[in-house]
Amino acid sequence: MVMESQYIRASKNRGEQTRRELIELGVVDKNLKIKTENDDLLIPVLKHIEGYETGIGDFEELIIERSPAEILGFSPAYEQIGDIAIIDRHQPQAQEVAKVLLKQNRIKTVLQAETSVTGEYRTRSVSILAGERRTETLYRENECRYLLDLSKVYFTPRLSTERMRIAEKIKDGDKVVDMFAGVGPFSILIAKKFPSVHVIAIDKNPDAIRYLKENVKLNRVKNVEIREGDSRDALKDIKDVDHVIMNLPHSAIEFLDAAFGVLKNGGIIHFYAITHENDLFDGILKRIEAVAGLSGLQIVPLDKRIVRPYAPYQFNICIDFKVLSYAVSNKS
Repeated sequence: MVMESQYIRASKNRGEQTRRELIELGVVDKNLKIKTENDDLLIPVLKHIEGYETGIGDFEELIIERSPAEILGFSPAYEQIGDIAIIDRHQPQAQEVAKVLLKQNRIKTVLQAETSVTGEYRTRSVSILAGERRTETLYRENECRYLLDLSKVYFTPRLSTERMRIAEKIKDGDKVVDMFAGVGPFSILIAKKFPSVHVIAIDKNPDAIRYLKENVKLNRVKNVEIREGDSRDALKDIKDVDHVIMNLPHSAIEFLDAAFGVLKNGGIIHFYAITHENDLFDGILKRIEAVAGLSGLQIVPLDKRIVRPYAPYQFNICIDFKVLSYAVSNKS
């Protein structure tokens, strides 16, 4: 819709400064779009202001989108992955939430999780509540693109910052093993950021492997080696690894001895777990130290952090630690 309004004219090189001045004065009409005319900006205002060049013209109305929380009166629990929203399985009034989400920008399909993430392939059952009848989407994160099917693989956008944090710890020439790679969000980001790094991405889920291969092509990375199968078996001929990523928070401890077997001395493991708020790090660190001791190794914690809330009183945590042989650590 087009509306007539007073405006203030500003040259483009002073446009942003003028806009800020007018915002501070509280006179910018935030319901109308600023427009350009020749080399000037025309900023719609609510009233005449002395000291500025003014005029009257037609401006497009801004459509201000209300958030789902504003519409519903409560904050729904959901994630948006590409153009698909997936509602938490415990969310009340799910159908009403789905209708509201479908009206949001870029959401074309609304799913609801029917189960938690379970099974050896780390998947969850989902149902389509509204919108297009599909579960595949294209998700963008950290300048990478990931094609995935939410009914066949598990993925969460909530680890975006964590994935970048790990990528920034890698150096040119490193060898990295991503033991539970999924569709590749850790592996591809690292490979794209460091073309000289050798990334070995492993997953047991054949659907995850299929999408991982597609995403390697989609992001045009050449330095990701993909292995399908159980991580313990897929690691057998690998050695001298600088970093191992173990993002399998419910059961990574079961694969820790295999990870120790491929690391170079002084290599680093990025270990994820789910822990209770009353014992975030100490209990799991003792378990890690016990497994290391059985392999004749010693660990040196480098960083301990909460990644995100997971469930009431539980958190997804990460511990980064260096692994040393007793012989080397004793000399130092």
